[in-house]
Amino acid sequence: MKIKEIKAIYFSPTGTTRKVVKTVADELSKKLDVKAGEYDFTLPGARLGFADVESDSLVVFGVPTYAGRVPNVLLKYLSTIQGNRAPAVAAVTFGNRNFDNSLIELRDILENAGFHTIGALAASCEHSFSYSLGAGRPDACDLGELKGFAEKLALKIVGMADVPKPISVPGIPGSYGGYYKPQDSCGTHIDIRKVTPKVSEACTKCGICAAVCPMGSISPEDVRLMQGICIKCGACFKRCPASARYFDDAGYLYHKSELEKMYKRRACNSFFL
Repeated sequence: MKIKEIKAIYFSPTGTTRKVVKTVADELSKKLDVKAGEYDFTLPGARLGFADVESDSLVVFGVPTYAGRVPNVLLKYLSTIQGNRAPAVAAVTFGNRNFDNSLIELRDILENAGFHTIGALAASCEHSFSYSLGAGRPDACDLGELKGFAEKLALKIVGMADVPKPISVPGIPGSYGGYYKPQDSCGTHIDIRKVTPKVSEACTKCGICAAVCPMGSISPEDVRLMQGICIKCGACFKRCPASARYFDDAGYLYHKSELEKMYKRRACNSFFL
């Protein structure tokens, strides 16, 4: 299979998915000796269009796992993208818990968009809610695994003559189940969908939070004002230089604490070739 270019395409509010996707794409670029580019559709304006993908492009396409699935706020946009028969790697990240059905969902989305999936991965990263859950990941060990996967994928591509069947990943095609629902100690569902972050007096009104919000929900004129939904992606509070944004909702904090207690182990990355 002849590849002309590598494209890293991703949604990455806190930068971890970008790091994973770029690591694989850059290593493929070295091994296949072709140029690499990227398309970041994290911010609303970027989702008004899509990357220029040709049939001889190799795309590494990444999104985070939210509640065990591809983020539902992206589904409408992802239904419009065009793969033009390009080979693709489906990549999901997850916050040290589990990727559940997000990887097979993304694989199906890419296949339905006209891509041919030839590889897939699920990489554990620091959770969007937390600084301790999967802290610092992807770390040096993760990056080594990602580069090793890219090297094996490059060898597969060089020896590939025909378009293969969609890459096999865990799950049932077209059947992704419901979204992961947090519960309290009594088994009662905790609904945090409408929870939004607060702003402390430490805020300097620099506007970074508004600039990085993937939903465009923070007013640039008054960063205390939420003018849209909050998907709890962590971008605003993890990128705030004054640590001025925070959550104080009891359900949110309970869920965060439970995740941190239950998933202290180092979750493994998964690779599919």
